[in-house]
Amino acid sequence: MGNYNNILDTPIEYVKGIGPSKGETIRKELNIHTVGDLIHSYPFRYIDRTMFYTIADIRTDGDTIQLKGKLMSYEKIKGKNNRYRLQGLFKDETGTLELVWFQQINWLEKILHIGQEYIVYGRATIFNGKKSMAHPEMELISEVNTNLTKSFDPIYSSTEKMDAKGLDSKARRKFIKAILSTMTEADYPETLPDYVMQKLRICSRFQALQWIHFPLNEDQKQLAINRIKFEEFFYLQVLLLQSKMYRKHKYKSEPFPIIGASFNTFYHQNMTFELTSAQKRVIREIRVDMGKTAQMNRLLQGDVGSGKTIVALLSMLIAKDNGFQSCLMAPTEILAQQHYESITTALGDMDVRVSLLTGSIKGKARELILNELADGTLDIIIGTHALIEDTVVFKHLGLAIVDEQHRFGVAQRASLWKKNDDFTPHILVMTATPIPRTLAMTLYGDLDVSIIDELPPGRKEIKTIHQYEKDRPEVIKFMRNEIAKGRQIYVVYPLIEESEKLDLQNLQEGYEYLLQYFPMPDYQISVIHGKLKAKDKDWEMQRFVKKATQIMVATTVIEVGVNVPNASVMIIENTERFGLSQLHQLRGRVGRGAEQSYCILMTGYKLSKEARERIATMVRTNNGFEIAEADLKLRGPGDIQGTQQSGIMDFKLLNIGQDRAIMDAARNIAIRIIENDPKLEKDIHKNIKRHTIELSKKNRDWARIS
Repeated sequence: MGNYNNILDTPIEYVKGIGPSKGETIRKELNIHTVGDLIHSYPFRYIDRTMFYTIADIRTDGDTIQLKGKLMSYEKIKGKNNRYRLQGLFKDETGTLELVWFQQINWLEKILHIGQEYIVYGRATIFNGKKSMAHPEMELISEVNTNLTKSFDPIYSSTEKMDAKGLDSKARRKFIKAILSTMTEADYPETLPDYVMQKLRICSRFQALQWIHFPLNEDQKQLAINRIKFEEFFYLQVLLLQSKMYRKHKYKSEPFPIIGASFNTFYHQNMTFELTSAQKRVIREIRVDMGKTAQMNRLLQGDVGSGKTIVALLSMLIAKDNGFQSCLMAPTEILAQQHYESITTALGDMDVRVSLLTGSIKGKARELILNELADGTLDIIIGTHALIEDTVVFKHLGLAIVDEQHRFGVAQRASLWKKNDDFTPHILVMTATPIPRTLAMTLYGDLDVSIIDELPPGRKEIKTIHQYEKDRPEVIKFMRNEIAKGRQIYVVYPLIEESEKLDLQNLQEGYEYLLQYFPMPDYQISVIHGKLKAKDKDWEMQRFVKKATQIMVATTVIEVGVNVPNASVMIIENTERFGLSQLHQLRGRVGRGAEQSYCILMTGYKLSKEARERIATMVRTNNGFEIAEADLKLRGPGDIQGTQQSGIMDFKLLNIGQDRAIMDAARNIAIRIIENDPKLEKDIHKNIKRHTIELSKKNRDWARIS
């Protein structure tokens, strides 16, 4: 395979039987470049060679089974649109089965042998009593017999181009088997200490590699899967925890020991409500952090309406009492404006200088803000990403707060931290998208996590109701009644991302439909969508805020940062097109006043199983953390907001929705190791140290965690 230091680094084209042409196909189709990449592309399922069924056993549509029998005949049939299919007849001692192929017909005609005995594997379907199987995997029994000692055959993902080049699953199996037969433990050294392996009773890394591809039984397969999953998560945690320790030593902040006049005046005189015990707990955690010389680096999670802004304000008042400025960066002008208004209202006539800086503040007004920031006159600045521009200079930035942090890239957040030349400001990142605890510790293992997990007292729970199209007359009647009581209503349409035209058409039709039942001048309707200019959007929004309009028809642009306490009804059209966390965020736009609020989920009758589950979850609970857990189970981590920017979530086997026990074990062991041996200098941890260095070299994302 060529003179490479390690067999795993050998380019794919040097594998016997692959060569330059096939190698190029594998590189392009599967992003596999080396022997290491190839042996780490694991099977997505296995054929259990010990289990054979008969055609008579096929009773349920959709059964995936393995059969033994004879290929009696096949013929090429011309169908609609001049497309051909290959149709075969397969027979065993209990009956017949139709085999159908729609692709690679010319190739199949060359390799299939009528009258020969085959092992057939695939998904059987029953239609009008007739049993058939589309695109089955076929193997001649004469070829399999020599190899019947194994119980499981690995099946690897493939593509049409791969199959055409003779690189199908069967070929991959052959290459991988040949590679593994030449490898020794020296080529694939252990990465975990002996005591960890004994404690967890897990197999060796080399054994796991052999068994993940060619297990002899279910036990071997499971041992291999568990070992690989553990290692995937363990090393993510080791690197995150090392990064956290490194940050605590490297980044020094000014301690804020004083809880002084600003904090106390606000807390005892300006606050018209009692903080929840969750808010008090979080403020205590922040006070302890900011009292140290190590930089605070904390994630604050709280559900919609849980009172994160007041926690942010109290933290900024601690900074002021210690002679430092604070900034709060929000992702949109609407949200920044809202923070500014709620904070200035809460402060009243206190001696705290607050300003708002967004892209639309220009000229002399902007100049004045920048001067006051530079000379220290301003205590708090609230703004959008305008805050990270080079022209924005602070005199003493001590605390930087980032709201809805998943909407900012890592580089954007870091540029905020560099606004102080003398030391690193304390950092608080906030999100209103509740992240399941498992996901929080995965993504933010290098942050300390605070959670506000209770809502302020007196909040009435939003009633969520699922309605079908037939219920629309009732919904219209309900809307009229609510408007008669002086309430306002949101009607939200989904974004069909592929087509902005369709979005607007959808929205326009909805608007015109509503006009029939809510005609002017008796009713006024606002319309907001992504194509509107910022000032037009703002104008429409302000009309709704000032109660000049009773209904707001919108796309999901209102998902975050709209606060209209008088709005008591949220109607979501085509609910099945929304994800769970998005539905929860939209529902959070109502229920902000003292009145009973409602969320009505409108759908047609045809709903997928997942859509039904999402809707049932929304009707059952208002708890954002419960919803986030359900979302994680339904969709996996890929779709949860914020995971995309982590760059480290590409686990090959670990499923963070289902593998909590493995994750807990991996994290707890990683914590103990890093606490006792932060630099991994002890002899028992030499395997871990070697592997972390290797990972950091090979993968930019690992190196970027810091």
